[in-house]
Amino acid sequence: MSIPRILVLDDEEQIRACVSQQLADRNFQTASATTASEALALLKSSPFDLVVCDLRMPGSGGIEFLRAASVEHPETGVVLMSGTHDLKMAVEAMRLGALDYISKPFTAEQITETVNSALTRLRERAERSRYLRRLEDLLHDQGIDLGATLSSSASAAEGTLNTLVAALDAREHETEAHSRRVGEYALVLAEAMGVSAAQREDIRKGALLHDIGKIGISDRILLKPGKLTAEEWNEMRKHPEIGYWILMASRELRSASEIVIAHHERWDGTGYPNRLKGSDIPLGARIFSVVDAFDALTSNRPYHSGESYEAARAEIEMNAATQFDRLVVEHFLRVTPSIWQDIRSRTLEEATRSPGPPRFAAIA
Repeated sequence: MSIPRILVLDDEEQIRACVSQQLADRNFQTASATTASEALALLKSSPFDLVVCDLRMPGSGGIEFLRAASVEHPETGVVLMSGTHDLKMAVEAMRLGALDYISKPFTAEQITETVNSALTRLRERAERSRYLRRLEDLLHDQGIDLGATLSSSASAAEGTLNTLVAALDAREHETEAHSRRVGEYALVLAEAMGVSAAQREDIRKGALLHDIGKIGISDRILLKPGKLTAEEWNEMRKHPEIGYWILMASRELRSASEIVIAHHERWDGTGYPNRLKGSDIPLGARIFSVVDAFDALTSNRPYHSGESYEAARAEIEMNAATQFDRLVVEHFLRVTPSIWQDIRSRTLEEATRSPGPPRFAAIA
């Protein structure tokens, strides 16, 4: 792994030298600049991972530098530092893309922690951009505009959204409209629990798009017929976070993204990726967990035949308060079984009538 390169921008020589030395002592490569124009010239001539920039400088200050850097060098992160506690300025800096904001005076430990945290967020941002580009490339040949699909909540986008989900299901050889079905199941259960109409729609979309993050998992792992290795399993476990990053790019789908990142959490705290427990898990994810298990139990899979409603009901009830929220399970059990069957029959029929979903090229 390459050593991160940090550019320190401050008009005060003492601060510039102190911060540079503190970071160099912790094995970062550092360089320094006294003005925004000098820093921009250095960025143009040599790449840096991060710029630690003073907020207030003669001429162009930190905000002006941030605006220019975000356009000319979007791959470079910026951390602002200031001797004044200006909350309004800090908010503006974050809005423009600053990774963090630190107040002077600070200790060597504080600047190191801030820089390390900013570098982590920078890597996450780069990964998210990479996954979005991959998804856009895969969908382009199918005539699907990812940006329009993710940014619109209008009914006109629903068909395109379903095409996207069908394509993702097809990549994993889910041939029975799994994602659409769990979306419909989640909508019914949320309504049974008295969830508001707006929140129900967020839950439906979160359920529909729950596995969109698998776009970032290679086919070698996703389609492996045998047992995954520990390393492969760790890679597979990244898909909720990848899905979260993708949906966070859309203002209309940010609420749905909270369900996507938590859809493998468990009531007892043994799930992933954040080991959330109990009511810390978003309600939509707790609802999804139950209907997803119900669909898995009652669907035909290569490794088992679908169980009856009664058998699936018994297993879900048995796992209440460990895997599932007991309250959600209680509401699930009150839903008339024929409602679930009607949804299954309808989605299967619609999947049969629809033309085959687009096929994606393999991801290495």
